[in-house]
Amino acid sequence: MSEFLQSVPWPGDASKDNFVHSTCVVKRPELCKIGSHCAIDGFFWCTTALEMGDYIHIGPHVSIIGGADAVVKMGNFSSLAAGCRVIAGTDNYNGDGFQVPMVPEKYRDSTTIEPIHIGNYVGVGTNVVILPGVTLGEGSVVATGGLVKENLKPWMIYAGDPLRPVKRRKKDTILNMAKELGYE
Repeated sequence: MSEFLQSVPWPGDASKDNFVHSTCVVKRPELCKIGSHCAIDGFFWCTTALEMGDYIHIGPHVSIIGGADAVVKMGNFSSLAAGCRVIAGTDNYNGDGFQVPMVPEKYRDSTTIEPIHIGNYVGVGTNVVILPGVTLGEGSVVATGGLVKENLKPWMIYAGDPLRPVKRRKKDTILNMAKELGYE
């Protein structure tokens, strides 16, 4: 194991063969679950409920935000590359109030809090931003720098601005590899 990647106990229901960097911050560990064979790199920040399947990788400097009422689910064999922002809850910035969480609710701007679902076999490239309420369909991939504001179709690779499907993934190849590892 590398010197900078330390295995530390994951809050809640830790499973086997997980590596969590010592600089990770999980604000609500009681709302989080981690599968097996997961790696979470340094400076990860999470403020939401997070459910992780097996064989997950979360790269360095990833944030999953949205507060106590927000939920993010990551399926088996999914990954978030360096610098991703997964935003399950946000102020709407429509000018109706303050965008400061410590201000009493009646003085705050309106918010949007919706679950995010990252399906099995999903790959998310460096510096991708995922907005509230979207589902990244099974096997989908988002290229570096993408903005995900709508649901993504399964087994497609998305790129560009605005994000659009550019290629189909090899579904059978991926599913066969997962089957060899005991996943159907």
